[in-house]
Amino acid sequence: MMREPPAADVAFDVTADGRASVRGPLTFATVGALLKSGTDFLTGRSSGRIDLAGVQAADSAGLALLVEWLSLSGASGCTLKYENIPAVFLQLARLSDLEPLLVGDFTPVGQAAQGVEGSGPASGSSGG
Repeated sequence: MMREPPAADVAFDVTADGRASVRGPLTFATVGALLKSGTDFLTGRSSGRIDLAGVQAADSAGLALLVEWLSLSGASGCTLKYENIPAVFLQLARLSDLEPLLVGDFTPVGQAAQGVEGSGPASGSSGG
């Protein structure tokens, strides 16, 4: 049986330019430790970017965390974009019909109604 790395092996870092990055596994064993960090990062912002290039492993709990951060950002009026999304997240998101949420800028519905560019998830296509 493979042992999951402890939550101490993950990090949520905020850079000087106001972007955030996640390092380590984004799995059932680690998402609890990251939820508050991401929530704190999004609070009070009009926009945010989270770089996932440092994610070494991922599962459905990690995907659920990304969706939760999107939900929290929407509730607080923050436009959120994920960068360098690992292929495993894209595969899981595709299976769950969540891919459009992850690959575009997620603009909260309230901002879209006020005339802010992009409403909801966007994947760079005009839909149809």
